Amino acid sequence: MNILVLGAGVIGVTTAWQLNRLGHRVTVLERQPAAAEETSHANAGQISPGYSAPWAAPGIPLKAVKWLLGRHSPLRIDPKPEWDKLRFMARMLAQCTPRAYAVNKDRMLRLAEYSRQALAEVIAETGIEFDHRERGTLQLFRSHKQMHAARADIALLERQGIPHELLTVQGCAQIEPALERVRHKLVGGLFLPLDQTGDCQAFTRGLAERCTAQGVRFLYGIEVRSLIQEAGRLSAVETDAGRFEADACVVAMGSYSTALLRPLGIHSPVYPVKGYSITLPVCDDRAAPLSTLMDETHKVAITRLGDRIRVAGTAELAGFDLRLKPERRATLRHVVGDLFPDAFDGDADDAFWCGLRPMTPDGTPLVGRSPVEGLWLNTGHGTLGWTMSCGSARLLADLISGRQPEIPHEDLTIVRYRRSPADASSANPVIHAPN
Repeated sequence: MNILVLGAGVIGVTTAWQLNRLGHRVTVLERQPAAAEETSHANAGQISPGYSAPWAAPGIPLKAVKWLLGRHSPLRIDPKPEWDKLRFMARMLAQCTPRAYAVNKDRMLRLAEYSRQALAEVIAETGIEFDHRERGTLQLFRSHKQMHAARADIALLERQGIPHELLTVQGCAQIEPALERVRHKLVGGLFLPLDQTGDCQAFTRGLAERCTAQGVRFLYGIEVRSLIQEAGRLSAVETDAGRFEADACVVAMGSYSTALLRPLGIHSPVYPVKGYSITLPVCDDRAAPLSTLMDETHKVAITRLGDRIRVAGTAELAGFDLRLKPERRATLRHVVGDLFPDAFDGDADDAFWCGLRPMTPDGTPLVGRSPVEGLWLNTGHGTLGWTMSCGSARLLADLISGRQPEIPHEDLTIVRYRRSPADASSANPVIHAPN
């Protein structure tokens, strides 16, 4: 088939790679001048299947109120009224139940673990260099209450067969020796040994080069304007460079997918949740992290990328506002300075960045067919696009090609948002493909 992929972030490029491997003719349309210029540009660098969990969780509504009052809060909400934001928040609050959390986390772990295996095969086949490390993720707890709350997640990890270890402070320091100097600030941690780290932009661009060598066509600087359907089937994609026709089309435009789909009557639940990162040069290797850590108190990730440290966090609900706010930078520098005070020069400049994470209310991405024949979705991965990219791409390529997917997939499509909340929270929902 002749297939169009809209978007050249990590989701779009991995999708193009998998479709090309199955023999399809693939063209990727991207508005930026190169791959991975937006949300995939400077994300946290985590490849964390074991840490895959929805933001909507029991207790989050009360925590959110407290967070909004804090100086270094992980959550910020623009008070300006906006219908899409209010609807996203209402849907997310509806998912903050023990039952919904368990179902959603189970889905996410399933896809993320599958993606870990798919990524290993891509790396083995391509040899892409992207500051890759396989030294796990360490979730840091600063209170015994946080450690106790982690036991619910541990039960789900056990059910999925994902290796993990609940650690004392001494155990945390053995995994990350630089924490020894701040051990008085910690009470323990959860270690996920199979998790990895890597530069998402370097990986995505390297894979795009290999796609091109295999015959995939990348057209940059092209703005997608609309999707054209005739008789219930997608017939073309309208752009500022003309109309493109194809047998199938994959929408992998992250947060921008929602507006593109709306004129077709497809009401995507994906909303842009703004995140920030800074990237700092390491000045003392012994005082720096070895892999990825997640500060559970501030919801900030600290990741080692070669001779750099990437610090990422904050969930800001402010629509498509891409302004860089100094107070967010201050929060990120505060957290990394609190845990690794000697790893970097406090007076050194950092690379300050923000991006729009495409979030769904239940945390699970939209992967699969849409209600329009010939139109497929691969979006809504939130903070886990890097983690879930290769698995989502392989799953979608199999579905488009009429192959039997290797994992259950019916509950990953947009159809779950066309059902009642009670049905959508079912552990094993029966979801029928739209006509």
